[in-house]
Amino acid sequence: MNKALPTPAAIRAHLDEYVIGQHDAKKVLSVALYNHYKRVSAEVTGDVEIKKSNILMVGPTGSGKTHIVSTMARMMDVPFVTADATTLIGSGIKEIENILVNLLVAANHDVKYAEQGIIFIDEVDKLASRYIKSSESIQQALLKTIEGTITVLNMRGKRVTIDTGNILFVVGGAFVGLESIINDRVAAGMIGITVTVTELIKQVMPDDFSRYGLIPELLGRLPIIVGLESLDRALLVDILTKPKNNLVAQYKQMFAMDKIDLVIEEEALGKIADKALALNTGARGLRTVIEEALRDTMYSAPAEKHLNKVTITVEVVNKVKGAKFEYIHAIEDMPLAEVPPKPVRETTAVLE
Repeated sequence: MNKALPTPAAIRAHLDEYVIGQHDAKKVLSVALYNHYKRVSAEVTGDVEIKKSNILMVGPTGSGKTHIVSTMARMMDVPFVTADATTLIGSGIKEIENILVNLLVAANHDVKYAEQGIIFIDEVDKLASRYIKSSESIQQALLKTIEGTITVLNMRGKRVTIDTGNILFVVGGAFVGLESIINDRVAAGMIGITVTVTELIKQVMPDDFSRYGLIPELLGRLPIIVGLESLDRALLVDILTKPKNNLVAQYKQMFAMDKIDLVIEEEALGKIADKALALNTGARGLRTVIEEALRDTMYSAPAEKHLNKVTITVEVVNKVKGAKFEYIHAIEDMPLAEVPPKPVRETTAVLE
């Protein structure tokens, strides 16, 4: 790290700027991140050794696992890489070495900098014994690296040694069906009470993951467990407009490069959220939907002379009408009283 360590409250405030919802998760992760880098940056004194606390995140697809972790890495100014646990199947330790090589590349080949980085491994639930026969051997190979080990890598024909003891590992997965395991455990004390999947996930315990098919040794290296909530319609609408670098702001910027003001009406935002929900891919479905909704407009707008405003309505998202185009002609030397009103036209191109 190249700057002063922020407090848990400061980390949480930063996450709030970029991540919508997930209030409990952000609090847990803020404390975990602070404690990890306090441990990394502190001088070792006395006989007490503080063990590393890696993180296990559980939440549905598109709930923001990768986004949250990458946001934390940017804030801490440390190298960050993502990997898919399914690539470990069949290649095991070799793929783990590839992940470390990618971290070194992200650190611009600075070994000391890489040793302070964050690695996020997604789809770790697919390594459970319920899915693959070689589950235990793959998990055993992974846990050694997560716990902390000296690994010799071959990079560009040179041998590079990296210590994973201070690398923060975050693993995540959807863990489909885990809620049934949790429910079996807690149901005795909740007879007649309807509990949502989100509420159940918040009550997850290490033994639940063991019953799912993760080995106890791996779970021991992942003492911090974070449950993420499913994203509902209201949260998806907020994700479109409220975080820094939100999707709507990104598309507005792209249109602004052509000197065009992009307006997306509230009802249209709601429809975009509805379509993303139907895709069942969480927040990541938003870009797919908004890209499709704006495609015809992005195709035709740059060629329109004097176009200065585009309005996207719910009919545009539903593909029953084109966007509203508003124009203004050159008026550099025209007195203000003579400036003509902006003509408005809806595009009439056939929508695919």
